[in-house]
Amino acid sequence: MKKLAFIILAAGKGIRMKSNKPKVVFEFDGQPMINRVIKTARMINSEKIVVVVGYKKEMIIDVIPKDKNIYFIEQKEQNGTGHAVMVTRKLFENFDGDVFILCGDVPLLRYESLKGMLKKHRETNSACTILTAIMEDAFKYGRIVRNKKGNVLKIVEFKDASEKEKLIKEINTGIYCFDSKNLFSALSKINNKNVQKEYYLTDILEILNKENKTVVSVVLEDIIEASGVNSREQLSNLEKEYLKNKNYYDK
Repeated sequence: MKKLAFIILAAGKGIRMKSNKPKVVFEFDGQPMINRVIKTARMINSEKIVVVVGYKKEMIIDVIPKDKNIYFIEQKEQNGTGHAVMVTRKLFENFDGDVFILCGDVPLLRYESLKGMLKKHRETNSACTILTAIMEDAFKYGRIVRNKKGNVLKIVEFKDASEKEKLIKEINTGIYCFDSKNLFSALSKINNKNVQKEYYLTDILEILNKENKTVVSVVLEDIIEASGVNSREQLSNLEKEYLKNKNYYDK
């Protein structure tokens, strides 16, 4: 059985929360939001959980239960999602297995959804498996572009999408499962030649495709699972949804 690990991205401040606290330490059903994400990750037999911290890192480290399998790494500068994963490289130098990448502000993501992703990822021997969702109004989310085989070719950000691509209803949730060797090999080939001067994790997909690697997706049935918290109002709404369907979201 291949090894398994998690990277949880939790370095951002969360400006729209209008607080000096890091977003991921806000309480959700009586516990810091990030601890729900970690709890879900621990339901799968993983060798290590790496939490990428940044803004007020001590506050995040303090609220997470001590565990020999939980590691913390600091992203000193916010240079994009690709950069956030890059800073974990040393912790994976001797690791050969699969790595989930989750966000610390997505408290409703279910174990069952991760289990389904991992199953497809390993059955298809993929370099990357993406959790996607269908939205009638995909708004400004990144669009999933598929190749002739039906696998994922790339993710196009809304601002870069053609009019045809904007009609695509399948969107990226920002949740991935990668083969670790492919992940860090492709990361070394991305650049920050874009308007934001950031390293985008999504750029990896085109690199993997050019190397004839397989990139697949699992479509999420309940898009609320992948909802991130960007404001106190969103936090309150997600908590209400959770309390209405607690048995479902705890699976």
